[in-house]
Amino acid sequence: MFKHLLVPTDGSALSGAAVQMAVTVAKENGASLTALHVMPEFHVLAYGSEMLIDTEERFMRSAREHADSYLRAVGETATEAGVECDTVATVRAHPYEAIIDIATHRHCDLIVMASHGRGGMRALLIGSETQKVLTHSMIPVLVVRQEAHAGAARGVEAGMPQAPASDPDRIYVPNPPLAVEPDQGSRRPAP
Repeated sequence: MFKHLLVPTDGSALSGAAVQMAVTVAKENGASLTALHVMPEFHVLAYGSEMLIDTEERFMRSAREHADSYLRAVGETATEAGVECDTVATVRAHPYEAIIDIATHRHCDLIVMASHGRGGMRALLIGSETQKVLTHSMIPVLVVRQEAHAGAARGVEAGMPQAPASDPDRIYVPNPPLAVEPDQGSRRPAP
């Protein structure tokens, strides 16, 4: 069913659960995997321009080291499962844009990502990268959700972008398309 999956990672435990899910789905479908880490753009307030060069270089070196570490871990997990995996690290102010762009340019047919479960005012102010991907992507998204207290994956929510919110303990899968048989006019699930 799926041929090429994209899994963004930020190195968190929940992101690790999304990686495990992506590797499992890729293996079951004989699909390849692209792992993505989006590094933040450098922003700073400084007293003088001479402070910016050294600080930006150190910031980017550190960000690159983290990206390499996170992506290496995904690659090792995929290799152990026998799944072909490519890795991408990129810099972008808005991670959701990078996720959608990379998935589109690499012809991915599923994005598997974690939802960090921000709620209330924090979600309103900060927003959710996962929600932004769901809202703006034309590629289906499989969301691995966090456990309320333990921080582990509780369940998954799969669907097309802009899927309705669901109970966090349930799996959401869109209704299968229906086929109409010409002779009888009856409805049955499409193959």
